[in-house]
Amino acid sequence: MRQFFLFFIGFIIMARSGFGQSANEIHQRCLTLDSHTDTPLLLGRDGFDLGKRNDAGSCVDLVRMEEGGLDAVFFAVFVSQGNRTPAGYLQAKQKADRILNNIENAVRENSDKVALAFSTDDAYRNAANGKKSIFLGMENGYPIGRDKSLVEEYYRRGVRYITLCHTKNNDLCDSSTDKPEHQGLSPLGEEVVDEMNRLGMMVDVSHISDQAFFDVIKRSKAPVIASHSNARAVCNHPRNLTDEMLLALKENGGVVQVCVLGAYVKTMPENPKKEAAMNALAEKYNQFQDLTDEQWQQAGKEWRAIDRKYRKRLPSVSDLVDHIDHIVQLIGIDHVGFGSDFDGGGGLSGLKDVSRLPAITAEMVRRGYSEEDLEKFWGGNFLRVFAQVEAMKTL
Repeated sequence: MRQFFLFFIGFIIMARSGFGQSANEIHQRCLTLDSHTDTPLLLGRDGFDLGKRNDAGSCVDLVRMEEGGLDAVFFAVFVSQGNRTPAGYLQAKQKADRILNNIENAVRENSDKVALAFSTDDAYRNAANGKKSIFLGMENGYPIGRDKSLVEEYYRRGVRYITLCHTKNNDLCDSSTDKPEHQGLSPLGEEVVDEMNRLGMMVDVSHISDQAFFDVIKRSKAPVIASHSNARAVCNHPRNLTDEMLLALKENGGVVQVCVLGAYVKTMPENPKKEAAMNALAEKYNQFQDLTDEQWQQAGKEWRAIDRKYRKRLPSVSDLVDHIDHIVQLIGIDHVGFGSDFDGGGGLSGLKDVSRLPAITAEMVRRGYSEEDLEKFWGGNFLRVFAQVEAMKTL
């Protein structure tokens, strides 16, 4: 009886782990995609080289992408919200253009290892050729200002999704972390969604207010993405999606990409000294929309110094997979993927950078997810939505 028990337990374990295949082997067989990193913020930083292993102050480079088995990544063209004036819009556009130039230059310098990607086919083609793929997404529609024609200009430069806003309202919509202004999506925001549909550009609903989310779902003729958001039922943060929003996303055919920014994964005890230091830093650089690239680099150094000095316990990979479990139980495995927010604050205990991504696969295998499930999670679902959006363009 004892031998039968051990055999039975062994069989169950093997079945749950892909009939003896290790989680790492499963991970390596998947085409893996991260739909949101802020790594472009580092491309202008002294000493940062995308083609080499960089210091602990960063999370993504080509060396660690290889170690973590990550095939494709969206680099965010992030411009923080500033003044909504002609001068502010010009400054935002100039910054977006600089970031795009920096990304193009970094890819050119590492063309033996990585290539820009503009379509779902590019992701598969680059992987088959042994190259990583870098896609472009824009985080915050602020660089568009009030000029809808810029949407097409950014599409021509390779941008394949736009996160409509960031932490503050803009001319397109209300933010999830600001007071209502437009009561959701603005009339200009509606026109921008229409234009994105026409171009075959994905609409990203991360960061936008609940009402703006439902307005986008109603307006968009194509499936939408939440490039880096979690489940609010698991972690009550306005940046996360409610169950009602998740159900609407399923009905739309879209996908939510879970992220590893700790505040969106699990509420952890705060360190009052760290909070005070961070508040002082925010006050020091309170006119952040006017900061030069050099000042951004200095602010980043000071932020990292505070973070190192006042370490706090981070949520775990298991906490992240709790979000995946909830989403899958509510709307199914076909509507969830991964968008880390690495280099924009993302990181968990045991998952400080992209090299540790197989830890997520290991935890999902431990909980009974199949290889087919993991293929969908790691890129299949997102690329399905991407392909559907591409197919609906009417250029």
